[in-house]
Amino acid sequence: LIGAEITDGQRDILLGTRRGIVIRFPETEVRPMGRTAYGVRGIALDEGNEVIGMETITADSTTSVLTVTERGYGKRTPVTEYRVQGRGGRGIISVKVTDKTGPAVGFLQVKETDDVMIMTAEGKVLRIKMQDVREVGRNAQGVRLIDIDEQDRVVGIAKLVESDDLDSPNVEGNGAHTPQNA
Repeated sequence: LIGAEITDGQRDILLGTRRGIVIRFPETEVRPMGRTAYGVRGIALDEGNEVIGMETITADSTTSVLTVTERGYGKRTPVTEYRVQGRGGRGIISVKVTDKTGPAVGFLQVKETDDVMIMTAEGKVLRIKMQDVREVGRNAQGVRLIDIDEQDRVVGIAKLVESDDLDSPNVEGNGAHTPQNA
């Protein structure tokens, strides 16, 4: 399982792979099933390729897709550059995967106001503002987002949650501070 989301039934699904391929298809092509069902094919995979992430988007979305590779390269691409295809297709190139970049390790739907954390196998963590990562076309390798040693590699990315109230949860757990009487 790489992801699960609750939707309104009118979104498109993006699936991304280690070889930098992404497919976009309408969620209406995935019928509801029981818990024990095998599911349906989202993307046709070549030998050795695997799905690394899933995002859902609205048809009129103005967001971008951030793709990050194992060697620290990444880029933002407007979601509009990913055309809608039929479920189970081969997908289209999202990032050029080369020996220099390494395979894709993650992709996220982001807004220009988002911050993303990049983590490496050796414990290096970097926070990046999406406004500092320029948007480029799909068929580009991107720019170096994080400097890493030759033996290190990026192992994950995560979008940071926007909230001012996470530091002091009250009894209800909603983040508002509740003073206690002595």
